[in-house]
Amino acid sequence: MTTDDPATLAINTIRTLSIDIVQQANSGHPGLPLGCAPMAYTLWQRHLKHDPRDPKWFDRDRFVLSAGHGSALLYSLLHLTGYDLSMDELKRFRQWGSKTPGHPEWHLTPGVEATTGPLGQGAANAVGMAIAERYLATLYNRPGHQIIDHMTYALVSDGDMMEGVSFEAAALAGHLGLGKLTYLYDANQITLDGPLSISMSEDVGARYAACGWHVLHVDKGDSDLGSIDAAIAAAKAETARPSIILIRTTIGFGSPKKAGTSGAHGSPLGEAEVAATKTVLGFDPAQKFHVPDSARAHLGEAVHRGAQAHQAWSERFAAYKAAHPELAAQLEVAIAGELPAGWAADLPSFDKAVATRNAGGKVLAALHAKIPWLLGGDADLGGSTKTIVPGGDYDRTGAGRNLRFGIREHGMGAIANGMLYHGACRSFTATFFCFSDYMRGAVRLAALNHLPAIFVWTHDSIGLGEDGPTHQPVEHLMALRAMPNLAVFRPCDGNETTDAWQYAIEHTDGPTALVLSRQDLPAFAPRGAALKGGYVLADHGEGDRRVILIGTGSEVSVAMAARELLAKDGIAARVVSLPCWELFDKQDEAYRASVLTAGVKRVSVEAGVTLGWREYIADGIAIGVDTYGASAPAEVLFEKYGVTAAAVAAAAKKLV
Repeated sequence: MTTDDPATLAINTIRTLSIDIVQQANSGHPGLPLGCAPMAYTLWQRHLKHDPRDPKWFDRDRFVLSAGHGSALLYSLLHLTGYDLSMDELKRFRQWGSKTPGHPEWHLTPGVEATTGPLGQGAANAVGMAIAERYLATLYNRPGHQIIDHMTYALVSDGDMMEGVSFEAAALAGHLGLGKLTYLYDANQITLDGPLSISMSEDVGARYAACGWHVLHVDKGDSDLGSIDAAIAAAKAETARPSIILIRTTIGFGSPKKAGTSGAHGSPLGEAEVAATKTVLGFDPAQKFHVPDSARAHLGEAVHRGAQAHQAWSERFAAYKAAHPELAAQLEVAIAGELPAGWAADLPSFDKAVATRNAGGKVLAALHAKIPWLLGGDADLGGSTKTIVPGGDYDRTGAGRNLRFGIREHGMGAIANGMLYHGACRSFTATFFCFSDYMRGAVRLAALNHLPAIFVWTHDSIGLGEDGPTHQPVEHLMALRAMPNLAVFRPCDGNETTDAWQYAIEHTDGPTALVLSRQDLPAFAPRGAALKGGYVLADHGEGDRRVILIGTGSEVSVAMAARELLAKDGIAARVVSLPCWELFDKQDEAYRASVLTAGVKRVSVEAGVTLGWREYIADGIAIGVDTYGASAPAEVLFEKYGVTAAAVAAAAKKLV
């Protein structure tokens, strides 16, 4: 083929536009776009079902650039195939306020399906998308009405393959037989530090085959479009297994000095090398951001194809709606990200002591019965987290709503995010609170992207007892509270747990963490009170000396007991439950001042590190656990670490 060939011209246009984008910013990764342009072109031009004029069309194929450092490739594709991403935005790559940030961001750029950058996350997100597609297809498709039927593709790199999160997700994808999932693996054998051989020598194909994947190879990925095309077609035809296509490429293809080296990976080529590369590719080195008219027209065919595919689907959906009006209406609500009528009608209230993990399980069961697109699971801990719901396990048929993630916390979080990126699903995950550490990358990306993820974390403190410090979270509450746009609830009883779940379901602008107890907690809270994040649970009694006791979770009962002790000494104590700092901080100043009265001394009590409490107690006293826990019964630990009513009362007396 020559540059007169439409495909070759289009590929080289993608290449030269991408390196101009990087060079203009003097920052970025030119090597991947140069090497991956042929596979990306083949997928987007010959296989990908999408509508550039309506990026959110529901039955589109999903494409995830897991190797997010190669974002210039994606931006070039979006621009050239007709998405609302102008040339001016390409020229503003990596600049303040642009729609072309250094790594793709889902909430920012039309056509970007997931925020990728931390390697492996996008690959795992794609697994979540494929899980969502299969579940929704099983739930809503009917004979003669295939209204949900699309593929998920991810372009993955050597770095993605090395990150553990991708392997966790891939193992689950193979186990579930996600036949509509395909990875295009850019096997260029180069990392930032040099040849891949310095850090990786495994047979990736054999690894994926062992996980139950369909493995294909393309040896000449720089130019052999026929083999790439055939491999993608074969992957689409394989419906019982996910597919991975190992495509051997040359990073920085066309660059005379840097092709095949780490020099093409993470830095601009430089003006002279950009010009030399353009010459090799048959382009005028003096022209920047040049798109030949014929290449633009060829790639722009995606607009017409997409409109046709979308129209055909709209006609099918109209027929489906006529045949199954109730199902269609339900699906439209799910796609819109709304909730069905009456979803909160059966949320439970509690008037007896209950572990908040058990209360959470009852709330989840009530929600599960009302919201068909709510599904999720746990990291092999369903019996402990109480998050197993009726209806069976999600399997190769797509039926069942219990996702058995296995002991794969990192993958679990990223997969659940992928389900949310897909749309028409609300996902939740569950594990012990201490293992939120393993999930942190996914939690951070959920918060960054305003994804309505629900993270259930149980066994919330030293109160879990004998498992000891390896399982006892002490710093985790504060670490997660430090994360912007994450609402962290630690409810004090069953009713606050119901409130926390209600908030999580209603809240669509960010993730919610539900941090729940192993042990039974007495019933104190009125339903609805926790929806302001903090409130007065018990007000001052009689007496001139006054103090405010503030607690969360199981320690609210400690504060209530301390209040009784103080009353015997003539000290009037108000008890404030503060289950969600983030939500309390959003209340108006007058409300916050009515709860935490100025000029009154304060004591906080929480079975975790005291860092951060100063914001609420000013010059008061914080009681907590500023060390790791120990292996012993819970009641012994609370006594030994001084998280007791007597200790709270003594602190209050000291202040007043």
